[in-house]
Amino acid sequence: MLLHGFGDTGDMWAPLAVDLARDHTTVVPDLRGMGLSSHPEGGYDKRTQAADVRAVLTRLGLDRAAIVGHDIGTMVAYAYAARYRDSTGKLIVMDAPVPGIPPWDQIVRSPLLWHFDFGGPDMERLVAGRERIYLDRFWNEFAGDPSKIDEATRAHYAALYARPGAMRSAFAQFRSIRQDAADNAAAMATKLTMPVLAIGGEKSFGANEAVVMRNAAVDVTELVVPDSGHWLMEEQPAATIAAVRSFLSRR
Repeated sequence: MLLHGFGDTGDMWAPLAVDLARDHTTVVPDLRGMGLSSHPEGGYDKRTQAADVRAVLTRLGLDRAAIVGHDIGTMVAYAYAARYRDSTGKLIVMDAPVPGIPPWDQIVRSPLLWHFDFGGPDMERLVAGRERIYLDRFWNEFAGDPSKIDEATRAHYAALYARPGAMRSAFAQFRSIRQDAADNAAAMATKLTMPVLAIGGEKSFGANEAVVMRNAAVDVTELVVPDSGHWLMEEQPAATIAAVRSFLSRR
């Protein structure tokens, strides 16, 4: 199960999904309110979205799965693993903090993360018709090399985020983070026991991904992808694919 983040949709995983589909059943949804999914009024807390993921797997007749997440998808992936522990074979999280998991209180003070509290009707008006400008900020500021997010990629996602209701739902993903922090702080009382791979981009979250996950899980493997910022699949796809495949292949 491959879970995307903000600024992307499930489309981000295409190279990895093609590789994994050779010998894995591979499921790649668009998260609630993002991409081509519907835009409900609520339910953007990650625990509820974990239930969305569970419903997809159940509908497909799949009980046990490895869960892979990037960015917002990392937050949903952790919530899934915490809620459905016996059904999570392995967990892979990529380049994002997990709300409520230390050192969350220090991480969230970064001025780069002002968008966590950005949203509401007036913010929607500011961004309406300017979705590309807003998204460029993330691709430019969080990339190790912004040129790796090419024009075709930017245009593709900007069009999807300009669809009716898309930015309102995207803002809701972030504005639910305070609730996510409370939910995760409670879940963290019992650490995850499945194997976890914590991947960070060298020029982004780096080794901090493993620092976070060691506070939430007992079996954590750390990996830092060289010469990459936040956008691992766009900046270093071959290295990221190799890391995921290697971890999933371990017995």
